[in-house]
Amino acid sequence: MRLVGLAALALLASAAVAAGQQIRFGEHVDVERVVVDARAVGDDGMPLPGLGPTDFRLKVDGKVVPLESAHWVAAARTDPDPDPPLEGAATPAFVVTPEPVEGENAPGRLIVFFFQKDFEESRLTGLLRMQKTALSVIDDLAPGDRVAVVSFDHHLKLRLDFTNDREALRYVIGHAILLGDARYIPPGPAPSLAEYFDRERARKAASPETALLVLADALKELPGPKTMVFVGWGMGRFDARSGSVTLDHDYGPARRTLLEARVTVFCLDVTQADYHSLEVGLQQVAEDTGGFYARTHLFPDQAMRRLEAALSGFYVLTFEKPRLRPGTHRIEVDLVGRRGTVLAKSSYEG
Repeated sequence: MRLVGLAALALLASAAVAAGQQIRFGEHVDVERVVVDARAVGDDGMPLPGLGPTDFRLKVDGKVVPLESAHWVAAARTDPDPDPPLEGAATPAFVVTPEPVEGENAPGRLIVFFFQKDFEESRLTGLLRMQKTALSVIDDLAPGDRVAVVSFDHHLKLRLDFTNDREALRYVIGHAILLGDARYIPPGPAPSLAEYFDRERARKAASPETALLVLADALKELPGPKTMVFVGWGMGRFDARSGSVTLDHDYGPARRTLLEARVTVFCLDVTQADYHSLEVGLQQVAEDTGGFYARTHLFPDQAMRRLEAALSGFYVLTFEKPRLRPGTHRIEVDLVGRRGTVLAKSSYEG
């Protein structure tokens, strides 16, 4: 009986403790977010800074999804120590020093010039012209910007690792990509494209689509957004019987990896023609990654000014990933209540 009494007392004590101390169970929910690098430009091609989440309308697979944030990231000034503006004077918002953005390691831009070589007359003339025009981008580099240079003819060649050495960039872009041999480029200080550049795969890359895949695989190892300026004459294979252009089988993986690496591709077509079949491939990669396609045979300076405006700043848009089946999901972004165009990637994987 004494044992029973002790057991009863123990049960009563346990009940008293339980009554005074309620056990709480926390619920942990992982929320995935999608990041979209977007460029909002007016009808004049100039960027539109100062916008917020409500100024954009984003759709996933045709359905509106609310934006959580819209951060404006501007290119740094070319002059690191500009004179302060006079009181009341207006300053262009798209050239101010970038505000810190969550997930970004450095304010400087990472730009890759991809030159597609060909000595066919209708292509060579335009390439020579754009070599000179591209130097204007080099002249406008800020101290924190880094530029790398690659070329493609029969295979992919790394010409220069990420650097802010303007003289080296002028020499490689102005001369070496056409006439010089591709020498071994050792990895430089971070961020280094050469560190992750697979030279064996690059040597075997027989199509521009495969070259893009090799390059994208290297760029995805570097944090933050990047820009690729594709100066070339076309991509894909034209079938005269069907009148259609087919992209190489490596384009699909290249597109997915470019998106994963946050690479925006701007295509400047050097072909001396108002239209040609292989421009379709250039248009496709620009549309898929949030860039633009521009012909350069008539107004090369205008195309370069448009590029410089696009490089001057962009928005980092974030939204909660909708609960959808795994796969590729279409993205559409436009402006609300104002004129202009939004350049953004056309899809995401998830």
